[in-house]
Amino acid sequence: MQTTVFRKWMILAACCCMPAVSLQAARVIEPIQTVSEPLGLDPGIVALGDRLFHDLRLSRNNTVSCAHCHRLNAGGDDDMPVSIGIEGKAGDVNAPTVFNLNLNIAFFWDGRASTLEELVGMPLKDDREMDTDWPEVLSKLGKDRKMVADFERLFPGKGMTKETIARSIADFMRSLVTLDSPMDRWLNGEKDALTHEQLRGYRLFKSYGCVACHQGEAVGGNMYAGMGAFQDYFRDRKRPLTIADNGRFNVTGDERDRHVFKVPGLRLVTLTAPYFHDAGAATLEEAIVIMGKYQLGRQIPKQDVSDIKAFLGSLLGTHPRLVSP
Repeated sequence: MQTTVFRKWMILAACCCMPAVSLQAARVIEPIQTVSEPLGLDPGIVALGDRLFHDLRLSRNNTVSCAHCHRLNAGGDDDMPVSIGIEGKAGDVNAPTVFNLNLNIAFFWDGRASTLEELVGMPLKDDREMDTDWPEVLSKLGKDRKMVADFERLFPGKGMTKETIARSIADFMRSLVTLDSPMDRWLNGEKDALTHEQLRGYRLFKSYGCVACHQGEAVGGNMYAGMGAFQDYFRDRKRPLTIADNGRFNVTGDERDRHVFKVPGLRLVTLTAPYFHDAGAATLEEAIVIMGKYQLGRQIPKQDVSDIKAFLGSLLGTHPRLVSP
């Protein structure tokens, strides 16, 4: 199944490398799509979710919040190889950004959560992250009269429950969509939105086949792929294998899913070093070279790496909570 999906997108990548005859035609066939502001979110619930996202009471000893590992003003992650949770305990994977999460097909590197609501409860219960449970969280938050009143107002007839807490945080994360990137403006017909270097990088991004896995609104996040399609990444890494390295196999138990991971979206990739589930690339240039070698079977020249990096910078949009360089 993994191989079939990979081949399908390789065919798409080849099609997308053909020159467009007009701007309108290019907009139709481009593998990357624009994003738009999420609709249907209640501002009050989003604001409540924002408060909860930063609330230390969601951890057992009141020291860790969601924002502890996902700093909104720094790209939505923590810039560390692995996150450090409660009592200094280290996690097992590199924390991804929380921006544009709603554009993903599933959540976590192994896709073990199918909804954002489901995602919320998992770090909360993990003994390396927040190490608590829903009864304890409800007990602590239930003593906050203002928060209880806000839940009763925003969720009539339900009030504060684990479901409404998860819904609030999930809706806040749904609101974290970055808009109006140079690439979005170019896709919408603004011909001068990209620099010459960025345009060269985009053409290379397509011609090398990067779009086989990185396409759509999030420029990824919509499929799974094995790490090491052309060479053995884990052998060359020269580090012991971990349980997390099994990837989606840990969820499905299917041997074909060993070392298979959800493809990350790239819209904030210039802000989210280090890269990969194991933080195996310290810089974006290194990540491009590694992807070329192990996923595409190509040695990408230095100038092409520079151009592709420039293109990736064009994917960075704006959000009121995001501070970019």
